[in-house]
Amino acid sequence: MSKQYKHIFFDLDHTLWDFDRNSAATLQRLYTEHRLDDAGITDFNDFLHKYDAHNQKLWDRFRKGFIRREELRWKRFWLTLLEFGVADVNLAHELSSAYLEILPTQTQLLPYAKEVLNHCKNKYTLHLITNGFDLTQRMKLQYSGIGGYFTEIITSERSHAMKPHPTIFEYALTATGATLDDCIMIGDALEVDVLGAKEAGWDHVYYNPAQLAHEHKLTYEVSCLSKLMGIL
Repeated sequence: MSKQYKHIFFDLDHTLWDFDRNSAATLQRLYTEHRLDDAGITDFNDFLHKYDAHNQKLWDRFRKGFIRREELRWKRFWLTLLEFGVADVNLAHELSSAYLEILPTQTQLLPYAKEVLNHCKNKYTLHLITNGFDLTQRMKLQYSGIGGYFTEIITSERSHAMKPHPTIFEYALTATGATLDDCIMIGDALEVDVLGAKEAGWDHVYYNPAQLAHEHKLTYEVSCLSKLMGIL
């Protein structure tokens, strides 16, 4: 480790909190409780796959400022239902509300997330930088039992900016008293977390469990969170 870090900033979704498993469990519950099979959606895995595709596209549009939060939240369900010939706006809004209520109560963390936090908690001051919505992210932390590890929770709502925009990283430095020389960002999204931090002048760790290929020169890269304990 070339620098003596004091502040460690984590992303939450897909980095510590297992978004994929938690979202799939939530959608499975919605599929069953809203009897979507009776509406002609006979394959849950197909429903899940199509939802994920629309969700990713809409999040990209949201990050770029093309759509608002509320539009993102219900349209991902509306567009998914349309894939199956179900043109029911009310159902899309019902699914959206139920999803937002249930998802943050899910508790699955990624492998070694708790071990890494325990390893770091007495050596560094830990924070979060997340593009997720403030209340939703705080609920995730509460239900998964990791909220107590973090001093500051920097959200896009609080900072009025989103990763990868440098404004959210500048806000994080001001809010925590950290400096470019004593902080490091850890996240799973290359374009959003890692290159955003790099552009802002931060050291960074790319958590890349799928070992996706890229050509960027990074501070650190790990395929398993357990490897962080050899860096920090």
